[in-house]
Amino acid sequence: MLLKENIPFGYVFGKIKSEIIWISLYAIGIAIFHQSFPVTRISIPIAIPAILGTVISLLLGFRSNQAYERWWEARIIWGAIVNDSRTLTRQLLTFTTYPDEMPEEVLRFREVFVRRQIAWCYALGQALRRLNPMNGLDRLLTKRELDYIDRYDNKHVALLDLHARDLDHALKQGWINRYQQVELDRTLTRLCDAMGKCERIKNTVFPATYSLYIHLALNLFIVLLPFGLVEYFGIIEIPLVAAIAASFLLIEKMAIHLQDPFENKPTDTPVTAISRNIEKDLKQMLHDWQMPETQQKAEPAAFYIL
Repeated sequence: MLLKENIPFGYVFGKIKSEIIWISLYAIGIAIFHQSFPVTRISIPIAIPAILGTVISLLLGFRSNQAYERWWEARIIWGAIVNDSRTLTRQLLTFTTYPDEMPEEVLRFREVFVRRQIAWCYALGQALRRLNPMNGLDRLLTKRELDYIDRYDNKHVALLDLHARDLDHALKQGWINRYQQVELDRTLTRLCDAMGKCERIKNTVFPATYSLYIHLALNLFIVLLPFGLVEYFGIIEIPLVAAIAASFLLIEKMAIHLQDPFENKPTDTPVTAISRNIEKDLKQMLHDWQMPETQQKAEPAAFYIL
């Protein structure tokens, strides 16, 4: 996710650098042709590119809106994951409280369960970005758990399955009662729903034809623009064409990046940073105040966080 400050100009301009270079060369060529061959000048009323630009502005506005809605929905889903992870841990810790000394096996059960929930958050975020979901999980999971989830294509699904199996084991051991098991299972269901919503956003492609038509119309607008400006502004049309084209291209690029919030790019929903915060909160609920090295590096080192 891009931060509010310190976004370098190079990052913004780099998105459209090659396009602006070609557009500037094209505008220079039109200006030279207009000055060198006055008899064969091609003049287009400025109203034509103006009308086309207005139509494209409306289309780009609609597309940007839809792209932002996808990004914002992803952020809402991960906000729910934060809440449900805290709820799951709170329920587990309070439901398994003993008036006397806590049995060692219950303490172990609680720790393993909470660490697995942290691992689930990291695994889901990595999987959505098409990265290795097993990366870094060895510090959170036991050898048995790692071997178990290795057989699954979706590691986060396997981790929720282990959650459910452990709750069934806790019920049989008498560590929780049936009503508590139902409440914990409801929280797991909400986490499963959030997982499915993220996968829907990831696997639903933004309509390609819509993007293609807007891009073709934008190219036509840029092709016609120098002919509409050169008659009034002469050689000054070169920076004007470059500036106007840059504005439209940047809006188009913004929409393209926002429509896919799990692509491991600076415009992503910051699932890794959110997972780090979940890890900090859940470990502190276990009274574990030692944060790993990855947690120490949670502060942004650049103009964005992932």
